[in-house]
Amino acid sequence: MTTAKRRALAGLAIAGLALAACTNPGDSAAPGGQAPAPGAGDGQVVKQDPQPAGEGCTLQKYGAQKFDLKGATVGFSQSEPDTAAFRAAETASLQAAAKEQGVNLLVTNANNELPKQIADIQDLLAKNVKFLIVAPVNSDGLDPALAAAKAKGVPVLTIDRKVTNQHCVDYVAFLGSDFKDQGRRAADALAKATGGTAKVAVLLGSSGNNVTDDRNSGFKEQVKAKHPGLEIVAEQTGNFARERGQAVAEQLIQANPGITAIYAHNDEMALGAVTAVQAAGKRPGEDIKIVSIDGTRNAVQAIVDGKINAVIESNPRFGPLSFQTAQKFLNGEPIPANVIIEDDEYNRDNAAQNLANAF
Repeated sequence: MTTAKRRALAGLAIAGLALAACTNPGDSAAPGGQAPAPGAGDGQVVKQDPQPAGEGCTLQKYGAQKFDLKGATVGFSQSEPDTAAFRAAETASLQAAAKEQGVNLLVTNANNELPKQIADIQDLLAKNVKFLIVAPVNSDGLDPALAAAKAKGVPVLTIDRKVTNQHCVDYVAFLGSDFKDQGRRAADALAKATGGTAKVAVLLGSSGNNVTDDRNSGFKEQVKAKHPGLEIVAEQTGNFARERGQAVAEQLIQANPGITAIYAHNDEMALGAVTAVQAAGKRPGEDIKIVSIDGTRNAVQAIVDGKINAVIESNPRFGPLSFQTAQKFLNGEPIPANVIIEDDEYNRDNAAQNLANAF
């Protein structure tokens, strides 16, 4: 199913949700169409029913007080610098959706430091935010900040990374992708690009979060089950950063000259790997196949240019879905622990026509 068709169906699926105007299938850029307005983007497609009957976290169970979201002050704690395309798109999406809904959004950035994120959240609480949206630096370690929010009766949504705390006690819900499925799909894409046989180097994301763990385990499980010809010969963390990804890829290629494929946990590391492969006198996308996860414009353009073979999308445009979920929660509706979105895929067959959908 095409991106435009999937998102059109999504518009029907969420038509009954409060604040459904945040998600506009008409914003989707079909082949040959216009790119979405910066920061607005497409509404995310929810993979499963976001409101299972009789299940989920409610305002009453959580112990929070109802308030009018419009005109309220909401805090967003971003985990990493907006120099990364994913984070920039994520922040811009939340800012655009907040403006559309008449919400005063206060944004902080932890610069990938857990102690700073805890301090940021405590600072937002001191400014009397009524609701918190958090993109966690790590899955563990936010306990002091979440406890402070709970003590003040401030509900918390986590986006794009899960926390190991208790659903409906420490936070309302997690909104994000199925990261293990992303890893499985990356294995399928790499098998297709290589013909099923390759010596693979894996560029891992940062440690201490479920994104890295799931993208790695999903990939390995799929390789074992479906693609035994993909031999993982090396893996090392690149911390989701381009420069680090380049440095690690250079080291791995030098230490393992037989490498013919690279699986990067995100596009920034993949783009670093492109440079590393070129520095080794090889052709990225040809001599060494590259598959990654995210869907940034630079990475999708690299597919068009023949330097990357495929990218599994990880949609960062959480603004509309975050405020839809917040409003549903404030209306007393049950919210499941995990609201999982669908992600697309870019490859040599569709990258050029779908470039406008990248972020």
